[in-house]
Amino acid sequence: MILFPAIDLKDGQCVRLKLGDMAQATVFNDDPAAQARAFESQGFEYLHVVDLNGAFAGESVNGAAVEAILKAVTFPVQLGGGIRTIAHIESWLAKGLARVILGTVAVRDPELVREAARLFPGKVAVGIDARGGRVAVEGWAETSELTAIELGQRFEGAGVAAIIYTDIDRDGVLKGINWPSTLELARAVSIPVIASGGLASMDDIRTMTLPEYQVLEGAISGRALYDGRIDSREALALLKQVRAA
Repeated sequence: MILFPAIDLKDGQCVRLKLGDMAQATVFNDDPAAQARAFESQGFEYLHVVDLNGAFAGESVNGAAVEAILKAVTFPVQLGGGIRTIAHIESWLAKGLARVILGTVAVRDPELVREAARLFPGKVAVGIDARGGRVAVEGWAETSELTAIELGQRFEGAGVAAIIYTDIDRDGVLKGINWPSTLELARAVSIPVIASGGLASMDDIRTMTLPEYQVLEGAISGRALYDGRIDSREALALLKQVRAA
């Protein structure tokens, strides 16, 4: 069970959005590389990065900030937001990313995801962002007719490394993860699922240690880590105990 700290990039800064709304952004750090180093020094083992401008633009916008992060840390980094082509995936992996996260393109062009997973085994994850159970695309600006489970099942057997499942209605508002829908997805697919959107407190961390939650690969936390609602050292120690058990 991995706890992924999140860096969401907007205009070169680390921010958190409320409910995926770019107009409701709080800046937490204007030096993303320093923030990444801080997370690594706290003992986290894997970093989750989102290029928010990129998700809306359909291309990398905060590339310089991501490259600065990759130069500043040694732990693995996964990136989502605006990655839409094989060439783009290849270029990011060549720069040192451990994993790319494909979101909009997973809905629009599932064959591209399958091809990427074939070309880059273990390095392609799918981001499923849902609002009211339906998959949202284009930086959450549009909602499709697909359910999260339908989209996840499309990639069974394709070699996708993980699914990052975000409940947009919980994101950035500290209401707690939508555990029932996350577990439902995790049980419906064989691909490892990472929970995202709303991890709010140490109670959520304790929930993650329960036996029925071990079906998940982990969870992503942003705002709660930045404002201290989750104590990183205590959280990591709790999760380490589960792993050792």
